[in-house]
Amino acid sequence: MAETIAVEQEFVEDTQKGRYLTFVIGKEVYGIEIKYVTEIINMQKITEVPELPDYVKGIINLRGKIIPVMDVRLRFRKEAKEYNDRTCIIVVDIEDISVGLIVDSVSEVLTISEDNIVPPPDTNTGFNNRYIKGIGKVGEDVKLLLDCGKLLTDEYCESLAKLSL
Repeated sequence: MAETIAVEQEFVEDTQKGRYLTFVIGKEVYGIEIKYVTEIINMQKITEVPELPDYVKGIINLRGKIIPVMDVRLRFRKEAKEYNDRTCIIVVDIEDISVGLIVDSVSEVLTISEDNIVPPPDTNTGFNNRYIKGIGKVGEDVKLLLDCGKLLTDEYCESLAKLSL
């Protein structure tokens, strides 16, 4: 029985390998590994929680589960934008913590092979590149592939874990 579960888990991981959910923030297209994504939902009423960073908008109640919500636009220090009907929340599981990521819009799921992914350039600023795991080449376009784990800094992982019930 345990072997069957392990084999099924390996199969799921194999079918998700190289697959990315792409979304838009401003004029840039980003991608996150599909294995982290649990669902995509429309914007919901967000309850603010005091003393959190400005990019952590608060919490939502998703079918009885409390999930902290982060605005990716603000996390990347981009100008705030009013939410509209294309704005949505991507619910991801990062290190056993469910987090909602607010994005301008969701694009598509793409398969990007490892040989079409290159490391990000070293700009010596260290800021945005710390979230970028690689740059995916898709035809003539590029997709900035994010490291989901690094979207949450260690200092906030603990506080977000406490919010996620």
